[in-house]
Amino acid sequence: MKVKWKKLVTMSLMWLASEIVLNFSGLDNLADYGEFILSHHASTVINIAKIH
Repeated sequence: MKVKWKKLVTMSLMWLASEIVLNFSGLDNLADYGEFILSHHASTVINIAKIH
């Protein structure tokens, strides 16, 4: 497997920059909460499916 280092580094730096901006603006906590709600909902659906 050949890793495209330039693309990997670019995407990592973009992710890091967006995390810093969102963290300082307070929107990062809102995004984390949204991810928590969605993951909790998905796990509930999976558990219900296992029961039936």
